[in-house]
Amino acid sequence: MPMFNNARRVKHSPEQMFALVADVEKYPQFLPLCEGLTVRRRTPREEGGEVLLADMTVGYKAIRETFSSRVTLDPKSLKILVEYVDGPFRYLENRWTFKALPGGGCEIGFFISYEFASRMLGLLMGTMFDKAFRKFAEAFERRADGIYGTARLAET
Repeated sequence: MPMFNNARRVKHSPEQMFALVADVEKYPQFLPLCEGLTVRRRTPREEGGEVLLADMTVGYKAIRETFSSRVTLDPKSLKILVEYVDGPFRYLENRWTFKALPGGGCEIGFFISYEFASRMLGLLMGTMFDKAFRKFAEAFERRADGIYGTARLAET
């Protein structure tokens, strides 16, 4: 099963980066392969945050696929969990974590594990997905710089 795990240090606060990643409706504006995203339902969580049911359309050249996922936003622990609901995958799980760093900024943890339901789709999209996941953290960091500014962190 393909998976990708990455940790990246950025100059923005964990709260800023959590808010940016949690704003899923904006993904088509800056995220590689994301052509559309619709939140079908928002449900508040008793312990804070909310759970979204979202449909994302991804595309590459002539291939377009839409899948549904459950997105659990937990602002207290600064974690986001994305679980596959329906679409072209057999399995998909994505986890985000945001940890404060001494001197400012944060470390973003990004993990994704997935498997396409169709072997053919996996062959067509697999390599391209892997390349896109490697660019995700960079895309979010550029987006954060555009929204929050590009001030440098203090040296520690």
